[in-house]
Amino acid sequence: MSELKKVATEKAPAAIGPYSQAIICGDMVFTSGQIAIDPAVGNIVAKDIAGQTEQVMKNLCAVLAEAGTSMEHAIKTTCFLADIADFSAFNEIYGKYFTSKPARSCVAAKALPKGALVEVEVIAKIG
Repeated sequence: MSELKKVATEKAPAAIGPYSQAIICGDMVFTSGQIAIDPAVGNIVAKDIAGQTEQVMKNLCAVLAEAGTSMEHAIKTTCFLADIADFSAFNEIYGKYFTSKPARSCVAAKALPKGALVEVEVIAKIG
């Protein structure tokens, strides 16, 4: 069995609970869900879905970079929206970052932590 390695970077929000920003297992990285917390201030700053999605993507880029990979190596994403009516606006921003078009699930959630509008987690290959 591969050794598990925790990923931590100050360029993304610290975990707000008993979990890691990501875990590396072999040549795969599994991120925790990222919400739109701006790591510079420790809170959600953006109020709309576009701004929050941009921050989520920046956070994911930072976590993946710390793990030694990038969005281009994403295999699967799971996306949670507080309001499915935001799907089109979310998709527009998402598509700018995930140009390799990984497999994806996208669902509406009744509520997300800290009142976030969007949360995204990624499984990616390292290298």
